[in-house]
This record gives sequence, C-alpha cells and structure tokens, in this order.
Amino acid sequence: MIKIVTDTTCDLLPEWVEEYGITVVPINIQFGTETYKEGVDMDWDLFYQKIDELGILPTTSQPSAGEFAEVYRRLAKEEGADSIMSIHVTSKLSGTYQSAVLAREEVAEEVKVYPHDSLSGSAALGLACVEASKMGRAGKSPEEIIARLDEIRSRVNILFVMENLEYPRKSGRVGGLKAALGSLLNLKPIVSIEDGLLDVVESVRTRKKSLERLLDIAEERVGTTTPIDMGVIHARAPEAGEEMLARVKERFNCREVYVVELCASLTVHFGPGMVGLGFYEV
Repeated sequence: MIKIVTDTTCDLLPEWVEEYGITVVPINIQFGTETYKEGVDMDWDLFYQKIDELGILPTTSQPSAGEFAEVYRRLAKEEGADSIMSIHVTSKLSGTYQSAVLAREEVAEEVKVYPHDSLSGSAALGLACVEASKMGRAGKSPEEIIARLDEIRSRVNILFVMENLEYPRKSGRVGGLKAALGSLLNLKPIVSIEDGLLDVVESVRTRKKSLERLLDIAEERVGTTTPIDMGVIHARAPEAGEEMLARVKERFNCREVYVVELCASLTVHFGPGMVGLGFYEV
C-alpha cells in the first residue's frame, strides 16, 4: 500500500485530505518563545489574533526529521504502508523536504520512503498530492508516481498578487523578492514561483487590474482549452477568492478546481489580501 505524506503548506480542502487519505505534517509557527503547530493548535483566527496582540510577525520552521520519522512509522505499522510518497514545499524556500530526506534514512529498514521536492507549494502542491494518491490507489508503482510528480513539477505554475507588502518585506524567507519589493511604491506586484524561487513577473497600478492581469498571464501559459488542475488561493480575502474561482471556471478548462484560504505559514511571507492561482496542465 502506498500512502501520501505532505506538509501544511499544501492548502488542500479538508474533505480532500480525508477523501484521498493524505497525511499532513504541521509546519511550526513561532511567536517569540511560543511555538504552535499549524492546523493542530494554530488556526487562522489565532494567527491574526496573535499578530494584533503582539504587534509582530511570527517566524516559521520545518517539522523535524524525528517528526517525519514518527509519521512514517505510524503509517507503516497502523495502516500497512509499504511505500510512502512524501511530497513537500519547495526546498529553495523551506527545509521541510530536507527533514523528510533525513527521516527516510532513519526508517530505511522499516518502510520505503520517497521524498519529493515539488519546487512549488500551496494548491499546486496539494493537487500534486491528490494526483499521487489517485495513482497509488490505481495500483501504480512508486517509480511511476515519482515520474508523474516530476512531470507535474516541470509544468506547474503559481501566480499571485500581494496586497500587503509589509509581510514579505519583513519576512526572512522571500529571498531576492525582498529587494524587488523595496522599489515598488503604490504598485501591486504579480509574483510567480519559477524553479522553486519567487520572482516578480509584473507590477500593476491597481488591485483590479492586477487580478485581471493574473488571469491573462495564466491564459498565456496554458491557454483556455488545455485541461488543467487549478487551485484558487486567497489570504483573508474570501470574496476576491470566490470571484476569482467563478472567473477561472468560465475562462479555463478545469478538470479539478477549488478555492482555499492560504495557510498561515505562507501568509507570514505573503500577507493578507493575497490572491493567487496554482495550476498545471493535466
């Protein structure tokens, strides 16, 4: 039996996590000396409440190798897994994948683990996990699933518009994006993940125009007739998220499509008001 493991940056609908039997390992969110596990003792309401109370942004850290090893052992012993696909947020912005690699060695004699660096995150990562689960249930081998994940990785697109630039400016995880944002005054940057790293694609004057341009860029990349899987992501912007979902359904040929709120561990870096798309050609 093949089981799928990922982390809380996957931004999957809870019902999909359950339906596809995906195990989600929490990212750590730290407010000063207090550490919370995302999705366990930290949700969005508490996240924003702590920011308001303390006046600071938290930091994030990956699960430890020991935490991953504990999950792998449990899946092997309690659920009969003989192979585990452990699929994670881009290694160029997080150490989560590396923790999974170290944990694989720790449990090598107990269960076969296949860590995979998605070079993406959020809904694009979540959709890849769903694909892996479907393949595992259809009897595909771990090697076939890895080949498919590699193919998805080569086709994946993540595009988003940020509203509050103070979050990425204060973040320690956005790399070269931080310098680019420093030169933007009263502009709405459209950001993409390219080969696992963040890059400003364009800067647009107004939010309305930036969201329109977001759809245009997506169309430039995949057209409107090619079948795609897509997740619409928002951070504390449910109305904008639902509106974007409706427009995506009208404009693109979506096989799977859903809207979800961005996880707190990514909102730390991209800020409330963010709206984005994660997608790839089927």
